[in-house]
Amino acid sequence: MAGVNKVILIGHLGADPEMRYTADGTAVCNFRIATTEKFKDRQGNMQERTEWHKVVAWRKLAEICGQYLAKGKQVYIEGKIRNESWEKDGVKQYSYKIEADNMTMLGGPGGRSQERETEPFGAPQGGTPEDDIPF
Repeated sequence: MAGVNKVILIGHLGADPEMRYTADGTAVCNFRIATTEKFKDRQGNMQERTEWHKVVAWRKLAEICGQYLAKGKQVYIEGKIRNESWEKDGVKQYSYKIEADNMTMLGGPGGRSQERETEPFGAPQGGTPEDDIPF
């Protein structure tokens, strides 16, 4: 039986996206989004927890993200969890990121509550170059 690797996030960009191109000219866009959840602790006090997610988009989706996204914008992201590992000073390091398949811009101009959506843009299927991801 095949497994499922699907992530859905709605959050705000923490900084402007970083647009780059690989040696063969493939567009790559990296950005981070914050998701915040609110909950009551055991004492009944409201608490807030924010998680930061690294997101990478490829090809046409990368170009769209690089052109239209900016710090503070709210986005809907669908994608897959990817992990990387490397060795630094003899210690194995790990990093996780979300490889975006679809992105929808949410909110009005400046990310305000007035909702405005665009068509979701899909990344082409198939393998993705992993050699130039600047995380």
